[in-house]
Amino acid sequence: MSVIVYIYTALLAVMGIIAFAAYGLDKRKAKKGAWRTSEKTLLLLAACLGGVGAFLGMKVFRHKTQHTSFKLIVPLCALIQLAALAALIIYA
Repeated sequence: MSVIVYIYTALLAVMGIIAFAAYGLDKRKAKKGAWRTSEKTLLLLAACLGGVGAFLGMKVFRHKTQHTSFKLIVPLCALIQLAALAALIIYA
């Protein structure tokens, strides 16, 4: 595999962890009634290579699962990012 595949995989992992943590922290803040992370920021994390982590965060923490924008955008981001990884593995 090429260096590009390793770099992209590392970026997916790091951004996934950050997105997962952000969803978990926002859920905790929601329960405590504290200052929250904006929905725009959470969606941006999913779009910026954190789609898989955001999707897992939604499922594990049961957070933002009723919002239509999250139900559509987050899985779509995850699928696109994983498809890009597959394409890189196959063609790079």
